[in-house]
Amino acid sequence: MESVARSQSAADRGASASNDKTLIYRQSRWTRLTHWLWAISLFFMLLSGLQIFNARPQLYIGKESGFEYNNTIFAIGAENSDAGPRGYTEIFGKRFDTTGVLGWSGPAGQETSRAFPSWATIPSYYDLGTARVIHFFFAWILTTTLIVWFVASTVNGHLRRDLAPRLDDLKRLPQDIVDHAKLKFHHTREYNTLQKMAYGGVLFVLLPLMIITGLAMSPSMNSVLPFLNDLLGGRQTARTIHFTVMVLLVAFFVVHILMILAAGPINELRSIITGWYRTDPPAQDDTAERSA
Repeated sequence: MESVARSQSAADRGASASNDKTLIYRQSRWTRLTHWLWAISLFFMLLSGLQIFNARPQLYIGKESGFEYNNTIFAIGAENSDAGPRGYTEIFGKRFDTTGVLGWSGPAGQETSRAFPSWATIPSYYDLGTARVIHFFFAWILTTTLIVWFVASTVNGHLRRDLAPRLDDLKRLPQDIVDHAKLKFHHTREYNTLQKMAYGGVLFVLLPLMIITGLAMSPSMNSVLPFLNDLLGGRQTARTIHFTVMVLLVAFFVVHILMILAAGPINELRSIITGWYRTDPPAQDDTAERSA
């Protein structure tokens, strides 16, 4: 996640470092560190999570599941047909042929029945124990970093100053949507309305929900937080929510990368790696908002 650096001393360093008024010190060291920790953690959690999902490639709504229940809403599998084994993905009872990607995949002549293909999981071979160790290790890194970031951002005012949408932001939302649709991007110190909504949704809704549903699926947490499963509608519902959040985070990542590429990848990467960011010329900066 990106964050706006407000330190006056950093701004002074930026002014002395370059005569170019459009080059500012935008990202603090802490912001850059948490951004990459989150990115690395989510990467390993995603791929190890797909390996874990392969152990039971179905999703349900409710507290229990089994042959006597009819609460499956999503499934990936393989079945025999006249043309040989075929992979399928079933969503709310509607089945799609996904042979070669989901359900039945692998090198020609060595295909196997597995929900997600080997190239999309960690480890690439089936190993539930190793996948769980990797998943939980990075889950705790993500959780710890998120808590520390939240406390620090509350204390230093970053949440209130940079992420909380204001009335003016909401008024600019229609124009912001139009600008993005036209790929018309502005580069300033502040976040635009869509950024605030997107980052806020990830930081305060999706990531906490992922952590909570992850805890709800852990049998060891039943004695610590016995109410959590009931609150979420059962362990199977929690697992479905957990998977759905993962899909939404992947969608956010794809859009995030596309916006970076459209707005200027060199400038964006320099900002999140070194902290330095090039803004629009001063004449435009008064009325423009940054995007990507």
